[in-house]
Amino acid sequence: MTVNHGGTLGIDFFVAYIKLIMNSRGCSLEEAKAITLDLFFNRNENQFGKQTYNHFLLAFEKITDS
Repeated sequence: MTVNHGGTLGIDFFVAYIKLIMNSRGCSLEEAKAITLDLFFNRNENQFGKQTYNHFLLAFEKITDS
């Protein structure tokens, strides 16, 4: 997936991204979180800025609560 560094990625983007990983890989939410950190953020929380990373964490919480 190509991501433009010019903007902050939203919570809904990450909800969809995490669910896509879970469905395509048949993995748990925790595993999808780890995969996202590895593949999307390259294990660097600041890769796309703090707000984008915070949106990722909020998306994870949103999925957990649903």
